[in-house]
Amino acid sequence: MKKALFLLADGFEEVEAITPMDALSRAGVEIIKCGVTGKNVTSSHKVTVVTDITISDVSGDYDLICLPGGLPGSYNLKNNEKVCELIKKQNEEGKIVAAICASPAVVLGPCGLLDGKSATCYPGCEDEYPGFEFSSEGVVVDGNIVTGKSAGWAWEMGFALISLLFDEDKSAEVMNSVYFRI
Repeated sequence: MKKALFLLADGFEEVEAITPMDALSRAGVEIIKCGVTGKNVTSSHKVTVVTDITISDVSGDYDLICLPGGLPGSYNLKNNEKVCELIKKQNEEGKIVAAICASPAVVLGPCGLLDGKSATCYPGCEDEYPGFEFSSEGVVVDGNIVTGKSAGWAWEMGFALISLLFDEDKSAEVMNSVYFRI
């Protein structure tokens, strides 16, 4: 079974976390919610999530590591050294690293994961990683790096991740079940 680790820090955007989790779960991916700021993590809209593990408990291999955006959640991810270590290792192994909203600019860029890549981020966050030309696309896949623009693109990012983990047919199957386009 494929495994996805979602890094959640206080101030995360819940749609950007839960929606891709939902899409991936429908595809049969095991979801592990990891609390970066503790076992109970509160979103930017005051929704508290009880995580499966905390950042100090992370071990093993994951097919995907995902970083939702949100403020101050993205900064809380950036300020945790273990987050950068984990995503750098994931990237070096050619495994999928995904980030949405502010996290591509606030976390992926400063950790060196966007060098030579194409990526998108929430408009206005580009200044967090100066000198990088962010795309205006909703979802950008460049090799093993997947970025999403905002909460409105969370389903599309989830479908893109399913395509990478499995194939286009599996992604279309999940999309059809969500959008009822059979």
